[in-house]
Amino acid sequence: MTSPETQAPKASNWNLPNALTTLRILMVPFFVWFLVAGGPFGEDSLAMRWAAFVVFGLAMLTDKLDGDIARARGLITSFGKIADPIADKLLTGAAFVVLSVLGELWWWVTIVILLREWGITLMRFVVIRYGVMAASKGGKLKTVLQTVALLVMLLPLVPLVGAWWAWLGWFCMALALIATVVTGVDYVIKARQLRRDSLAAGRPVDNS
Repeated sequence: MTSPETQAPKASNWNLPNALTTLRILMVPFFVWFLVAGGPFGEDSLAMRWAAFVVFGLAMLTDKLDGDIARARGLITSFGKIADPIADKLLTGAAFVVLSVLGELWWWVTIVILLREWGITLMRFVVIRYGVMAASKGGKLKTVLQTVALLVMLLPLVPLVGAWWAWLGWFCMALALIATVVTGVDYVIKARQLRRDSLAAGRPVDNS
């Protein structure tokens, strides 16, 4: 007998959450342009730096909106599952890289965070044959800390209030870095456990 779930029609990829995800991807080059044009700490153009801050904030808002709408209206699609995390990584990755290019963030911090982010994303695709790895509470906290840290560092307040604002940004980034590394290790452990449990249960694995 077919279950109600299997009878339910699949959501079309042409929906509002996916449109918001696509919009977030399209906002990335504009964000990078504004941030570079603003210069280090907004010294070249405060207006462009503020524009970068606003675009980043709006893009992160679409990240929350598309997920809330998709879950509330049953519009979760395969495209959304793939495109949403990619959009997030492109946006935050661009922020980390450009801040390092501008000399506002140490390169080693950016490298560690990006290796963790893209590494865990790749690992999720690799272990999907054994099961789906849901986002943990720690992973969600990591995302919040990264967003807060980037927003603080993007605000062009150093020329206005002094260097202490930069120190505040670096402190927030330190918290985000710790959460990023710790949750990365946790995901690796969970992936190994997921694979072990799947093989122990004798589930077929597609090795093609």
